[in-house]
Amino acid sequence: MNTVLHGEVGMPKTGILILILGVIFVKGNCATEDEVWEVLNVTRLYSGRKHFIFGEPRELITKDFVKEKYLEYRHVANTDPAQFEFLWGPRAHAETTKTKVLEFLAKVHGTDPSSFPSQYEEALQDERERARARISGRAPLLL
Repeated sequence: MNTVLHGEVGMPKTGILILILGVIFVKGNCATEDEVWEVLNVTRLYSGRKHFIFGEPRELITKDFVKEKYLEYRHVANTDPAQFEFLWGPRAHAETTKTKVLEFLAKVHGTDPSSFPSQYEEALQDERERARARISGRAPLLL
C-alpha cells in the first residue's frame, strides 16, 4: 500500500496533510484557501516559494493531494476575485478519522482533544457513525 496517511511514503507530507485536514475540520469541515495558507505560513510553507522537502507547496496541496483524493479543492461561488476552499477528500475520509486528526492538533497545541469541545463532540459522533456503519455492513454468520 502506497498511502500518504499511513506514513509508508513521504512521511513529511503526512504531517502537512494532517495539518490541513485539521484546519478544515476546525473551520467547520470547509476551509478557505487563505485560512489554510495562514496556518501553513506559520510552519514556513509559502505559496510560490519552493521548499527543500516539498517542492512548491501550492502544487503539492492543490494538485497532488487533490489528485490523490485526500483533498477537494473547489471554487467558491460568486467570488470576485475568485476564491477557493478545501474539504476532506474521499481518501482522507477512508484512511483517517476526525478523532485522529483532532488528537494530532491537540498534541501540536500541547493539550488534549476535549480542549476543542465542539470538534471533540463531532469527532465522537463521527466515531459512533463509523461503528454503526461497520456493524450494519457485516453479514450475519451462517452456520
